Amino acid sequence: MTGPVDPKPQRGRALRLHRQLDRIWATGPGWQRLAAVNHSVIGMRMFITSFVFFLIAGVLGMLTRVQLASPRSAFLDAETYNQVFTVHGSMMLFLFAIPMVESFAVYLTPKILGTRDFAFPRLTAYGYWCYLFGATIVTVSLILGVAPNSGWFMYTPLSSNVYTPGVNADIWLLGITFVEISALSLAVEITVSVLKMRAPGMSLDRMPIFGWYILVTALMMLVAFPPLILGSILLELERAFGLPFFDPTRGGDSLLWQHLFWLFGHPDVYIIFLPMAGVLSTLIPVFANRRLVGYRAIVVAIIALAFLSFGIWVHHMFTVGIPHLALGFFSAGSAIVAVPTAVQIFAWLATLSHGRPRWGMPMLYIFGFFFVFAMGGLTGVMLAMVPFDWQAHDTYFVVAHMHYVVAGALAFPMLAALYYWLPLLTGRTAVERLSVLAFWLIFMGFNLTFFMMHLTGLMGMPRRVFSYRGDEGWNWLNLLSSVGSFVMTIGFGLLIIDLVVQLRHGRRVRRDPWGGTTFEWAMKMPPASYAFASIPHVGPQTDAAPMGEVALSLARGEGYLGSTRHGWQETLGVHVTSGKPEQLIVLPNPTYLPLVTALVTCGVVLGFLIKAYWVSLGLALLTFGLFVFAGRHAGLPRDHGPLPVGLGVSVPPHTEAASPPAWLALICALMANGTLFSSLVFGTFYLWLAGADWQKMQAPSPSLLAALGTLACLLVAAAASRGSLKAVTGGGKASGWMALGALALVAAATGAIQMILGVTPHPRTHALGATASVLLGYVALHAGAGLLFLASNFQRVRNGYISRRRFTDLRLTRLWLDYTLVTAVIAVGLVLSLPALVGVLGVRP
Repeated sequence: MTGPVDPKPQRGRALRLHRQLDRIWATGPGWQRLAAVNHSVIGMRMFITSFVFFLIAGVLGMLTRVQLASPRSAFLDAETYNQVFTVHGSMMLFLFAIPMVESFAVYLTPKILGTRDFAFPRLTAYGYWCYLFGATIVTVSLILGVAPNSGWFMYTPLSSNVYTPGVNADIWLLGITFVEISALSLAVEITVSVLKMRAPGMSLDRMPIFGWYILVTALMMLVAFPPLILGSILLELERAFGLPFFDPTRGGDSLLWQHLFWLFGHPDVYIIFLPMAGVLSTLIPVFANRRLVGYRAIVVAIIALAFLSFGIWVHHMFTVGIPHLALGFFSAGSAIVAVPTAVQIFAWLATLSHGRPRWGMPMLYIFGFFFVFAMGGLTGVMLAMVPFDWQAHDTYFVVAHMHYVVAGALAFPMLAALYYWLPLLTGRTAVERLSVLAFWLIFMGFNLTFFMMHLTGLMGMPRRVFSYRGDEGWNWLNLLSSVGSFVMTIGFGLLIIDLVVQLRHGRRVRRDPWGGTTFEWAMKMPPASYAFASIPHVGPQTDAAPMGEVALSLARGEGYLGSTRHGWQETLGVHVTSGKPEQLIVLPNPTYLPLVTALVTCGVVLGFLIKAYWVSLGLALLTFGLFVFAGRHAGLPRDHGPLPVGLGVSVPPHTEAASPPAWLALICALMANGTLFSSLVFGTFYLWLAGADWQKMQAPSPSLLAALGTLACLLVAAAASRGSLKAVTGGGKASGWMALGALALVAAATGAIQMILGVTPHPRTHALGATASVLLGYVALHAGAGLLFLASNFQRVRNGYISRRRFTDLRLTRLWLDYTLVTAVIAVGLVLSLPALVGVLGVRP
């Protein structure tokens, strides 16, 4: 007969485990915090930074409302008003809304999915610093009086050199593109981490609904951002070097910018909405005291909404002269979007009606969301109807609709999430004295501000005006909107005071104050840098057990990785669909390299702003070199074979796994890259159909021999990458193959550049030559990037990081060169066929 187990030795082992994990995962004090790569630190930084920009944008919005509170106001002149309203819109969308939802994803996703961190912590840190520096450039420009002034949508030709000759538009194009680097890097990070880094046993059909929302959002970002990045690059090339993509006098077309912008802009509404819908789908079951109704239906609705959002960008362009058949198609598509949205709303209402709802501060904001989003949805269906849109387009009715859908759908769920997860961050619950008053002031102020804009819009008040005469009948409505904005501002001020009070005087809690069912409540509060002392296994036991009990078990090290080895920061990688443990992922330690790389990238942007293009080119090469330098010691320097990870399971380290995170990451990056390339091809065909005088111009006639030689060199480089991979896996040396590949890539890049120099008509003369030059430049740039891959391979082979078991680097190089070859065939083939296309155009009626 055995006696009871003495808890003291068990407690001692747990304490030792926590101390060891603290030493391994800690960032360090003081300036060492700048080297942080931990997702909790980065997520909190993004949240605080985006909230600061929200406050700045709110102040700018207040300035516009003061200006419009009365007719003929002299508070702001026209130029200042244009800068203020442009930066207000740009900041709310690009510097607050998108980074805010990213901050929730960065901080919460690993915790909810039961893992310790993201797959590429240094990439997360680099994304944050790019966001901070790009946002700072835009903000400082306002202080210096050279802020963007062409509207947050930067329509051409208003944003071209003719009408905006200063650096104002360049600051938007370069600063916002800099921020979009952050968004794309985080999209890759989130996609890979959700698919590969979940708690073992968490198959996709058992993943918390929040994970589905974040995964679909990240995939949407990979596809939505590249068209805008391409548009920004083309417009900056036009402004800096005179390439006339959007100049109708030289074969361009201003509407091409609108197409590229709204290919991003319409999906972006859902990129903002879906993470907040994920918040609602997480919180509502907790406060309704029952499981979420219609889990699978919601997943299907999320995916359907993502697909539909990419097919109706012309919803924003009904008045530009689109053919009637296309108007009908896009109008029907815009209305159909309401169906998957309604599936989610009815699932939330069914969860509440079939449960036993309890009130709490998050629930106030949830019901505020229902009211605000229903209003925005109804006006959205109205604007989807072409006859109504023709009447309301470019009026304040659209401004009101946008704020109800975007601002309301973001702000109210965001504040619900803030109150729900604040105990996780602080270990304290709210003091609900000011919070209720703050809610009602925000809710009433929001509706008073933006509901009145529906009425002024219906009465004919146009958007983007800085003054009005006063005899139109808008006076009292504008005054009420301005008063409402001050009421809302007071509400947000009380909210900030309430949060400060909670931090100082809130009641302390230990674990899971809400009775949540996801893994973020199965850890101590505030969370440790390593999140979980051991990683849970998802199964019947964790499904049935309260999170408090799961937390105690994990804290004792009873899950996976309940011990430490070699000072490694360890977490688990799983199979994409089944969630079966597949690999041991060893994460990098804190480093200043992301900060340094982001600073150099910032130098590239600043060089362009001051027209120091050679400086920008040099810093760009240095940026790429830093990425190569960062990989010189990444991974493990020797073979290890399967390693025990606990619970009787052994898996290989990620460097020896068949499907490591880096492989999936490059696939995601190429997905975004392919979207950009597809947008470039779309732009070529669009200008061929819509551009002026293409049939009168001499078409590009590049040397067929040079074109075939360039493609042949890329084919040799792709074949050499296969040869190097085969040599390494066979126990041989790959240096000869890699040298051959490098020589072939140099020749391919040289051939593409020579073709650019021979393009006719001259790229500055006509959009036909400019388009051909960009297509060939795309080929040369990707051949150059292939050289960076090979340089990294050389370095890592020399340092012993590539072997018969560890050959992921060579697989990545092969994938990149295969992609480069395929896109080069399309790009060069399109350039060669442009004479025939122009000939077809010439006989067009």
